Formats: sequence, structure tokens, C-alpha cells
Amino acid sequence: MMNEIEDLAEIFKALSDPTRLMLVKLLSECSPNECGGALCVKSLAQKVGVTQSAVSQHLRVLRQVKLIRGERNGSFVHYSLDHDKIEQFKSRLRETMGKSFEIFE
Repeated sequence: MMNEIEDLAEIFKALSDPTRLMLVKLLSECSPNECGGALCVKSLAQKVGVTQSAVSQHLRVLRQVKLIRGERNGSFVHYSLDHDKIEQFKSRLRETMGKSFEIFE
């Protein structure tokens, strides 16, 4: 049980930064039809308005908690949400906070 709580806390820490939260939002809005379901660092940096280096550092944090994944495409890495991990996060959050805490429905 404590490991699950610690995992949730790590995810919340990763999402507590406004830039990282914006990156997750941008990736969640990236549909397979519009952008192939993934964006590269350059595109994310332009959309967020920060340097590519800053975006890379933020993506590293999000990758560490496994909310996103990177897939190499030539010399670029395209990032997308890890939908399975997000579903696990939502499930753990519901279990931890109780059924009355149904913010994801």
C-alpha cells in the first residue's frame, strides 16, 4: 500500500510544475489524425514558449514517472502519453481517495 501511495506522490510531484502540466495537456490533445498522436521537442517548445532544452528536462521528469513515452523516428524523438499508465494512475487515485472522489468520470 505504501509503495502505491509513494508512486502517486511522485506523479503528483511531476505534475505540480505548470510547464509539465501544459506538456501533458498538449500531448493529450494530440490526436492520431492531427499530429500522429505524438509531438517532438521542437514542436512542444514552440507551443509552450520555452527552450527546447527546458522541454527536454521536463519530458525527462515525465518519462521517469512513465506518464509519457518517447519513440525514435529518424533523428527525432516523438513523445506521446502512455495511456495505460494514465489509466493505472486514475485507478490508483480512485482507490486511494475513495469512491466519493470521482473526478475522472
